[in-house]
Amino acid sequence: MARIIQAAWLALAALLLPGCAFADDAAPDYRYRLTVEVETPEGLKTGSSVIAVQQTLVRAGSVPANQAVKRRVRGEAAAVDLPGGKTLFALLRSDKDPNWASMVYVLLALQENKPFEDALDDVLEVTGKRTLPRTWPADLWIPARSAYPMLVTFGDPADPTSVAKVDPDDLAATFGEGVTLKRITVELTDDPVTTGITQRLLWVRTHIGTVVNRPRNRPIGEMPVEHRLNGSDFLRMIR
Repeated sequence: MARIIQAAWLALAALLLPGCAFADDAAPDYRYRLTVEVETPEGLKTGSSVIAVQQTLVRAGSVPANQAVKRRVRGEAAAVDLPGGKTLFALLRSDKDPNWASMVYVLLALQENKPFEDALDDVLEVTGKRTLPRTWPADLWIPARSAYPMLVTFGDPADPTSVAKVDPDDLAATFGEGVTLKRITVELTDDPVTTGITQRLLWVRTHIGTVVNRPRNRPIGEMPVEHRLNGSDFLRMIR
């Protein structure tokens, strides 16, 4: 009896540990290739990046409603080399969602009424190359928002403060006449995670804080979103 009681207390303690992942973790890990296609006067230009998503099923308690998934990302922004020596970067976040890279496949999966754990494999059913919609539809709590990753470029890639946001609906405003976004796609893959952005952006691994320093007495929320970017929007590594 004492052993049974001891085992019960150990199980309860495990349930109460914050972020505790269970051995029967049913949340699959996966990798996908993010590809950006741009039409230019010199023809189609593309860039891609393979991104890994690590999922861990966690429970804050024994009640099913308290179940959740912790998601972590390993990968880097996709870079598209364009005419004139310019580069377009598709980040690991969107304009509104810093967790875009870990959520895009969740949002692409069919939202069916099924038990929480049974729905975790739905991301693996999003097979083949999928073109991202321009927006995710509104739901009960969240208004319609962009389904695209945030797009930026740099006046000088060696200077993070030269970052400029790019309008996906008007690339010509940044890169010149005849440059348009054709589409952005994602596709599940077994390819290794992409590396190399540190050769393009030498500062990305060591830069501390936002790419543009916050002015004194100015709330960070009042800064343009591109100025609030940091290194993890370009490169993330699971530790």
